[in-house]
This record gives sequence, structure tokens and C-alpha cells, in this order.
Amino acid sequence: MDVHGAVAEGFEPVREAFAANFEVLGDRGAAVAVYRDGHKVVDLWGGTKDVDGAEPWVHGTAQIVRSATKGVAAAVLLLLHQRGELDLDAPVGEYWPEFKAAGKERTLVWQLLAHRAGVPVLDRPLTPAQAADPVLGAEAVAAQAPVWEPGTDHGYHAQTYSWLTGELVRRVTGRSIGDWVADEIAGPVGADLWIGLPDDEIPRVGRVGKVEAPERAGGLKTRPKRAVSDAYADPDSLTRRAFGAITPQPDENDPAYRAAVLPASNGIATADGLARFYASLIGEVDAGTRLFTPETVELARAERSAGPDRTLVVSTRFGLGYMLHGAASPLLTPTSFGHPGRGGALGLADPETGIALGYVTNGFRKSVTADPRAQALVRAVRSAPLEVR
Repeated sequence: MDVHGAVAEGFEPVREAFAANFEVLGDRGAAVAVYRDGHKVVDLWGGTKDVDGAEPWVHGTAQIVRSATKGVAAAVLLLLHQRGELDLDAPVGEYWPEFKAAGKERTLVWQLLAHRAGVPVLDRPLTPAQAADPVLGAEAVAAQAPVWEPGTDHGYHAQTYSWLTGELVRRVTGRSIGDWVADEIAGPVGADLWIGLPDDEIPRVGRVGKVEAPERAGGLKTRPKRAVSDAYADPDSLTRRAFGAITPQPDENDPAYRAAVLPASNGIATADGLARFYASLIGEVDAGTRLFTPETVELARAERSAGPDRTLVVSTRFGLGYMLHGAASPLLTPTSFGHPGRGGALGLADPETGIALGYVTNGFRKSVTADPRAQALVRAVRSAPLEVR
């Protein structure tokens, strides 16, 4: 399989790892981009645009990135805080009065970002069409009783994160979170990423689907632990209910789904767009735009949740909207932060080394957090000559 693009001196192992993802780990079409100190040092792509097609992936091909969207959504709330428009320590109900229902009146804004709000499920799941309606989604999550006392524990809000963050942004700004991202993040940074795909960008986006992986590849175990498998198999488990807040599972290739604004799950990006976004969080991109101040970077990556995750069943670590380095998500260094997309995509930033990475793929595997393909690229970046700042 031909790998296209370029790498800067010292980052040759990333090209080798990217090629091996196709040869060993089952990638069909993918791209990876890496920035260092705001300048691109890796820009690679290969395979096919569609998981089930033959048209080649080209520079600028975009894909749905699933939960990697959450890292973009988190940036919106943190930027509103940075601008003095949102108090992270305030009750959510101060901005969104209806959210006070069913015992959630003391839930704080930061607890939404740290997956501590206690509402990862909907007792009455929404259909894909209902989920795309921001009013219905917001009403459902506002009425939902928490499954634990907000703030006392953490569990991944796989789907409800869409309406928790989206409605809060709408109440504060009067705009949808998709419009806010387009106007205040993607546009100024020059990043190809969208929450709510515009019609004129449809031709760039490939079809996604499931890909099978060998049980062992490159010495890595790919079979999940028994407890995790059991949780996903049990229709009454918190795990299944959290991921099933939208039922039936949406068709991720449906134009209507891609056009919806679901900041938990349906963002679309190029690898460069995802990497460029993360680069702009920790420094100036191409000596231009920077989004986060150093203080906001520290706020984003300060640990707020750690230990057994009531939804994912494994131990996870979260800052404010971002996964932190740990067993479930081994990012670049212990100080890096980012967010994976279930079964594939990854975006991350590491202020200690000035590195930002974006990986997108059209083939989704069963992994939820540490996908072997993305982690192979992370290890390759780690082998480059990186100086700690």
C-alpha cells in the first residue's frame, strides 16, 4: 500500500508505523498529521476514501471522528470561560433553569466536562431523528434523573454529552455549538473540522464502517477484558444504556446524521484539521492563532476524574473534557491531553513537547479508548527527538 505525504527529519518512524497500520492492523483508509511548535512535521495519507470502495484517499479527505468530537466541544466551554462568559464553578441551572429537575440542581458546569454529572443514560432513548433535534435532546437530558449523585462519581457520558454541552452553549451564546465552532475555532485556526457538516463539504467525506482486526497484531492484545465484554453484552448495563441513548444506532454515513449537531459523536475532520486544532490549544499555529492561554491549558488537563469508570468499566482519567494519559488512553506523555473516537480516531496535544497529533480513519474497530493503530502512531512520535519544554 502506497503512503503519500511527507515527514520532517526525525519523524520517519511515523511513516513506518502508518504503513504498518495498513499491512498489519487492518486500516483501509486513513491519515495522520503531527504539528510541533505550531508547524506541521507529519502529513501522511493512504488507502481508500471509502471503507468499502476503491476511490483513493487524497489530501484533504475527511472522516467522521466519533467521540474525538468531544475534545472540540470541550474547547468551546473552556474558551467561553476564558472570555468570562461562563463560570465553570456555577450550577448548570444558573444558565439552563430546566436542568435543575430530578435532583440535578447542584450539578456544576465543570462536572459536565469531567463526566461527573450522573446522566450518561436516557430512560427513554431517542431515535436518530429525535437526537438530531436539539430541543428534544435538551429536554430529554434536562428531565433525566441522575443515576448517581452528581459530582460524587464519574462515568463516561457517551451520547448525552451532546445535549449537555450543546444546550449550555446555546443558552450562553444564543448560537449552536456547531456554528460557534465554525466561527470561533475552525475559521480563525484554518482547521478543516465541523460539527454539523455543511452541504458543500459532503464530497470530501468518505464512507465509514467496521473493520475486523486479528486477535493479536504486533504483539498487542486486541481482545477486550471479560468484564468489558460482559458490560457491552448486557442490555441493562450502564455501558449499553449510555451508548444506547440514541437507539437504534445511527447510520454514520447518512447525510442527515452528518448534518446534525451532535458534539458527543458526529464531528467530521481531516487529520490535519484535528491536529491543527490541538496545536492551536497549546501554541500559535504557523506563528498565528492561539486559542487557549497557558492558564486554560492547565485548567483543561488538571485531573478532575480518575479511577473505575462506571460506564466504560475500566479505569479512566479526565480533565475538563479531555482524557488524560493513563492505562485506558496512553497518550504521548503523562502531561498530554486529548480525546479518542470509539474504534479509531485520536486527537491530542502535549504542551511539554509542543506536539499535537490528529489521526482519522474510515475503518472502526471494537476498541473504545486505546485503539492499536492510533497508539502505534503515538509510540512512533514518542521515538522522535522530542525536547521537553
